[in-house]
Amino acid sequence: MAAGACSLSAQGLNRGSSGNIGVRLASSFLVTPSGVPAEELSADAMVEMDFSGAVIGAGRPSSEWRFHRDILLARPEIGAVVHTHSRYATTLACLQRDIPAFHYMIAVAGGDTIRCAPYALFGTQELSDLALLALQARKACLLGNHGMIALGADLPAALALAVEVEALCAQYWSALQIGEPHLLSSSQMREVLEKFKGYGRQAGADTKGRA
Repeated sequence: MAAGACSLSAQGLNRGSSGNIGVRLASSFLVTPSGVPAEELSADAMVEMDFSGAVIGAGRPSSEWRFHRDILLARPEIGAVVHTHSRYATTLACLQRDIPAFHYMIAVAGGDTIRCAPYALFGTQELSDLALLALQARKACLLGNHGMIALGADLPAALALAVEVEALCAQYWSALQIGEPHLLSSSQMREVLEKFKGYGRQAGADTKGRA
């Protein structure tokens, strides 16, 4: 997790102590600590919590621990949650604008849009509840006037999706500087989503959980 946080910082998706990561354990979860810059994190600094919201051991968890817990509880197929304040995702989140099907790669987030949740104060149950709604049948969303959440079966998958969503947000922002981009139709996006089910799979290989 510390390496993942450093990777997000190195790629410009987070700065200082912004953003956070949560990872599922067998019957609990780990979350990055509150207010610690990525370069100062270590494996020992991660805070373990149970699903009632109690800290196991020591440490002060990220103020956003609620949505990490709630997402992991609601989505058993998800093993990791990544939250960033990346430039382009946050810019569009400040417009409270969904990302439409301007590019077929929107499908990597699980649907034909990347939704933006309404604004709620950071660290609150309201924010967690709104994030869960925006993530229904999705693996990523924007948080109004805040940032982005990306989910994955494991931490590498969640990190990779966060990078992809930020790239898509940058592309959409760039297109908007010229005009309104042409959007793919619902039927075109259904074709993409169907094709993504077998994308990159090798015949006869054990590819469970990978696309």
